[in-house]
Amino acid sequence: MKYFDFAINKEYKNVYLFLKDEGFSENFITNLRKTWGNIKVNNTIVNIRQPLKHNDILSINSNPNQHTAIMQCILPLDIVFEDEYYLLINKPSGISCMPNKSHYSCNLAGAICHYMKNKEENFVLRMINRLDKDTAGLILIAKDSISQNKVKDIEKTYYAICEGEIAKEITIDKKIKTLSNNGINERKRIISDDGQEAITLVTPISTNTKLSLIKLKLKHGRTHQIRVHLSSIDHPLLGDEIYGNKSDIIDHTALICKELSFFHPFKKVNLAFNIDFPDDFKKVITTIQSL
Repeated sequence: MKYFDFAINKEYKNVYLFLKDEGFSENFITNLRKTWGNIKVNNTIVNIRQPLKHNDILSINSNPNQHTAIMQCILPLDIVFEDEYYLLINKPSGISCMPNKSHYSCNLAGAICHYMKNKEENFVLRMINRLDKDTAGLILIAKDSISQNKVKDIEKTYYAICEGEIAKEITIDKKIKTLSNNGINERKRIISDDGQEAITLVTPISTNTKLSLIKLKLKHGRTHQIRVHLSSIDHPLLGDEIYGNKSDIIDHTALICKELSFFHPFKKVNLAFNIDFPDDFKKVITTIQSL
């Protein structure tokens, strides 16, 4: 078992109340209770009802859940950063994050589980953020429940190539609605007054009359938010066949999560990462800048 230690700075009626105070879910706490030895106070095994005093050291198993049981696969992983708590991966376009009907046996989740199988026997996949299949870029994975619970202040910056000329900063503030058919969500989202709040900040980097390289920051982070919002102002993503048009110069949506930063809760430092554009992205950017 991999234990995390907590220095208790005040009295608690029991371990359960401390864990709730720290923001742990009922599911996590329930899994802690299932196996004797998951909880220790001052190196003595206790149960969830154990009182806590000032200066006690509470140790809890960081991975009490059953390991993620999905089909593993072997894919090359572009690992940008790794320590005992987190894994940061640069995902290429064309790879689905999670198993689905068309990518059941070959996906990023299966590749991560294969990579981690010899490092953590009880590894549970915890993606802090996800990207569409055709979106490239940075994905942060927590290696255990506590690391997932503690990570804060995650900032993501996207870059995209869209159709048409965007010459000034734009704030797109439009609600996004998910449509369903017989209880099953449809793939395409729409702009609707009865949808969920969504704000996208758009900053032009390079532009001509046909294409624009833009930087995007999101508030709320709804599914397909960038794609829906850009399409709604008649600047769909290049290569977006759902909300725009098929492209003859790039074979996927031209979108990348290029920058990601977060506060490391255990090392007490801010970490920031910035990856390079993929080669097909670079070719289109050269085209924009040459006109």
